[in-house]
Amino acid sequence: MSLHFGDFTFDPGARELVRHGRRLELSPKACELLLALLEARPRALSRAEIHDRLWPRTFVTEASLRQVVVELRRVLEDGPREPVLVRTVRRFGYAFSGTVREDPPPGGNARRVSTFSLLRGTHEQPLYEGENLLGRESDAEVRLASDKASRRHARIVVEGSSALVEDLDSKNGTKVNGRRIRSAVALQAGDRIEVGRELLVFCRGPAAKTRTDLG
Repeated sequence: MSLHFGDFTFDPGARELVRHGRRLELSPKACELLLALLEARPRALSRAEIHDRLWPRTFVTEASLRQVVVELRRVLEDGPREPVLVRTVRRFGYAFSGTVREDPPPGGNARRVSTFSLLRGTHEQPLYEGENLLGRESDAEVRLASDKASRRHARIVVEGSSALVEDLDSKNGTKVNGRRIRSAVALQAGDRIEVGRELLVFCRGPAAKTRTDLG
């Protein structure tokens, strides 16, 4: 699935950033930072989360992260004084603040979109009929950036007008409305699903209505 923002197109699978048909050079760390910010949007990632993602089990100085941020902003032509895409969250970390459009899967492999979706901050993510994997795996329908999330953390199974969420023996568990689940749980509109450090709101129909109902 390709992600489009501004004049840029990013292919997470190929780890390729393109602008006006020209491939842009990104170091592996800058590419991983871009992917992490895009996956977490609109949630801001703490410096600790980014360090764990880019340099797992390795000590590096704060300057190393700043260098990667500078490189990413340079390639995106995103000025540090008034950044449009990579926003600095003072005394916390960074967030991706651009508007992103996602391409659907190729027609031959297309899956039927269900009437359900997940609300991640202000970003609405559709759920598909059948199994929707939540985790850090690259092929997960719901990619999680939190270092507290397992690679295969949980799944939501949609069958027509019903949806069940089930934890997949994750290390830190899955909560629905504040309670850790031990078996598959039927979801209702407005249910809050906690996975890792992320909060997802389960929506039936347009997410805007659920957002309004939640106040």
